Amino acid sequence: MQLLENFFKLKENGTDIRTELIAGLTTFLTMAYIIFVNPAILGDAGMPKGAVFVATCVAAAIGTLIMALYANYPIALAPGMGLNAYFAYAVVKGMGVSWEVALGAVFISGCLFIVVSLVGIRGMIVNGIPPTIRIAITSGIGLFLGFIALKSSGLVVANPATFVQIGDLHQIPVILSIIGFLLIVVLDHLKVKGAILIGILTVTVLSFLVGGNTFTGVVAMPPSIEPTLFKLDIMGALSMGILNIVLVFFLVEMFDATGTMMGVANRAGLLVNGKMARLNKALLADSTAIVAGTLLGTSSTTAYVESAAGVQAGGRTGLTSLAVGILFLACLFISPLAGAVPAYATAPALFYVAGLMLRELVHLNWEDSTESVPAVITVLMIPFTYSIANGIAFGFISYAALKLFTGRAKQVPVMVWVIAAIFLFKFIHLGGD
Repeated sequence: MQLLENFFKLKENGTDIRTELIAGLTTFLTMAYIIFVNPAILGDAGMPKGAVFVATCVAAAIGTLIMALYANYPIALAPGMGLNAYFAYAVVKGMGVSWEVALGAVFISGCLFIVVSLVGIRGMIVNGIPPTIRIAITSGIGLFLGFIALKSSGLVVANPATFVQIGDLHQIPVILSIIGFLLIVVLDHLKVKGAILIGILTVTVLSFLVGGNTFTGVVAMPPSIEPTLFKLDIMGALSMGILNIVLVFFLVEMFDATGTMMGVANRAGLLVNGKMARLNKALLADSTAIVAGTLLGTSSTTAYVESAAGVQAGGRTGLTSLAVGILFLACLFISPLAGAVPAYATAPALFYVAGLMLRELVHLNWEDSTESVPAVITVLMIPFTYSIANGIAFGFISYAALKLFTGRAKQVPVMVWVIAAIFLFKFIHLGGD
C-alpha cells in the first residue's frame, strides 16, 4: 500500500487507493464497449474478429498501463472510435487497400507521432490548426459514425434512385437497435455508469431470445492473436504512396488524443497555468500505444474522453489507469460473449457516440462565414464522400481559400497552408480516394 502511495503520489494529489480504484472501475465501465465494437468494425474490413478482440484488449491495456506507470495520469487509452471506422470503411473497403497495408500506414503515423513528441513539436502543430478545423473533424467523424450505425442497424438501406432510404421497421434487428439506443440515452441521462455497455449487452441478450442469435457461453481461454500479430505490411504502405491516408491518421490521432488529454486533465484540476506538467510523457504513452496496437493487429489507439467519468469519480493519478489496464486484460477471457454480439447491438452505441461528437458544433463561430462554412463543408463531406480524408481535405482547402479571397490570408496559420497544399496537390494529380 505504501508503495502505491509513494509511486503515484496519492496524498500529493488529494486522493487515496480506494478512490482511485473506484475511479478506474468507473472509467472501464464507460469505455468497455470498445471490446465489442472494435472487432465488429474491423471485422467488416476482413480482419479475424477473435484476433482483433485480443488485440483490442491487449492494446488498450498496454497503452493505459504506460499512461499509468510512465505519465501518472488518470487517462485510459484504447483503439479509437472514428479512427477504426476510417480504417475499415474508408481505407480498406472504400480504397481497396488490404488491412495489412492499412495497419502499416497506422504504424507509420505512430512512428511520426513518437518523433514529433520526442522533439516537442507536436504541440506546435496542434496549436497551428484553427479551432474551427479541429471542431469540424470531430463532428464530421461523429456524423460518419452515425451513418455507419444507421446502416448496421438496418434503419437506413441502399436505394438505386435516391442512394439511401429508410429500412424495414418491422425487422427484429431494427427494433432491437432502437430499443438499445433508447436504453443507452435514458441510462446515461440518469447517470448510470456503463450505460453504453449495458445497452450493448441488453440487445445481445434479447438477440438470443428473439433475434435467432446463438449463445455459446461467456468465459473461455482467449482466441489466438496469431492471425493479426505482426501482420502489418509497412513496405506495402510505403510503396503505395498513401500520403493522404497517413496524413489523416496523423491529424485525427493528434487532435483526438491531445484534446482529450487536455480536457480530462483540466477536469481533474491537473493543469498548471493551462498546461499539463507531464504532457510529453502522456504524448509518448499515446504514440507508443499506437505502434504497439498495429503490431498486435488493431487500428489506432488513443486517449478516451470517457476517462472524464473516472475523474468525476475522484481519479487523480495513474493508479486509476492501472486499474483500467488490469480490467482490460481480464476481459481476454470473455471472448465467447464478445463474438456473439451482433452488429445491430453495437449500432446503438455507435449512434450515441456520434451524437456526443456532434455537440462540438456549438463552439463554432457561426457569425463568421470564413470560419463556419469550411467547418460545415468538412462535416458534410466526411459522410457524403464516405471518407474522413476527403472531408478534412475539403475543409483545409476551403478554409485557406476563403481567407485568401476575403483579404484575410494573414489569419491563416502556416500549418494550414502546408496541409491544404498537400491535399490540393493530391486532388490535382491523384484524384479522390
